[in-house]
Amino acid sequence: MKVITASDLRANLANEFDAIEDNAEDLVVTRSGHEPLVVMLKSDYDAWRETEYLSRGANGRELRRRMAEMEAGERVEHDLADPEAPA
Repeated sequence: MKVITASDLRANLANEFDAIEDNAEDLVVTRSGHEPLVVMLKSDYDAWRETEYLSRGANGRELRRRMAEMEAGERVEHDLADPEAPA
């Protein structure tokens, strides 16, 4: 994760945005006297939010329970079926 000051970001905004897009790397922006900010691709942010949502509440409990079952050998892992494969 690259760290840059707000002043440097202002001076190189287009280049920094291009680098984020090209490398899918988040950018931490620091400002004196303020909490640092993170700039990231919207698709990465959306994926992070979905993962965070699925990890809490009943969804998260069920996910953790099933993961524990898999690790304990209580579930059998199967390959995904290819819907386009001949029957």
